[in-house]
Amino acid sequence: MTCSVNEQRWLTLGASIRGPQHVRGDLPNQDALKYTCPNDLPLFFAIADGHGSKRSMRSDWGSRCAVECASEILSGLKNNELFLSEIKNQATTKFPKTLLKQWRHAVHEHYDNVQPFTLAEREILGDANPLLAYGTTLLTVVVTETFIGYWQLGDGDILAVWRDGRVDRPLSKDARFIANETTSLCSPDAWKEFRVLIQPLIDDPPDLILLCTDGYSNSFVEEDDFFQAGRDFLALLENEGMAFVQHNLENWLAQTAQAGSGDDTTLGLIWREF
Repeated sequence: MTCSVNEQRWLTLGASIRGPQHVRGDLPNQDALKYTCPNDLPLFFAIADGHGSKRSMRSDWGSRCAVECASEILSGLKNNELFLSEIKNQATTKFPKTLLKQWRHAVHEHYDNVQPFTLAEREILGDANPLLAYGTTLLTVVVTETFIGYWQLGDGDILAVWRDGRVDRPLSKDARFIANETTSLCSPDAWKEFRVLIQPLIDDPPDLILLCTDGYSNSFVEEDDFFQAGRDFLALLENEGMAFVQHNLENWLAQTAQAGSGDDTTLGLIWREF
């Protein structure tokens, strides 16, 4: 997908693959992604990683619901004058609160009226909050005519990459995440757990933004190797073109997961082409 603004083109592409562990266990892909790029900005990209634990037996649905909710809320961003006049306040409060409300409403509707919990599922959940069955992380990036917005709840990674070789994390890593621990949309007061950054578009915007679930980043032993992957994707896009990268992306992700984490793996790319 492509859109042009001020002689720049923002292009988006992504892919998601079921990890070898879930293939062997005949389990569904717990990751989800959704990205849009209309004729003009804003541009939207979201990925989510359902927890996939025994008690999160419906997290594949939860992750798909999360990216749909994020897309629905942010699709009207451009015409929201209040948001544009109070960007940072709205980004840190209104979006997370609205997203959480919509996601929880959809989840309640799903287990109340669409697919009630089976007896076996209720026994597994026990006294736990039913939302746990749908637990998921969420990473979202929005590019508008004036700013780039980054939101992250839970694990996964976002990288900003420049043509001069710089690579950075727009959002710092959460030091609380150990092993498989993560914040989640099913967490109490989850809206407070979002990490948020609003970057003015005129303030040295990156040439590539990479989003991925932890199935991808955990496949690299060293962080430097993960950062190098961001540089490599930018070089591939500029030297080989978008169609080449999109055609090969699923295979590359499958190879990375096979040699690395074994987990479901999802990756999104937002490329600023001149």
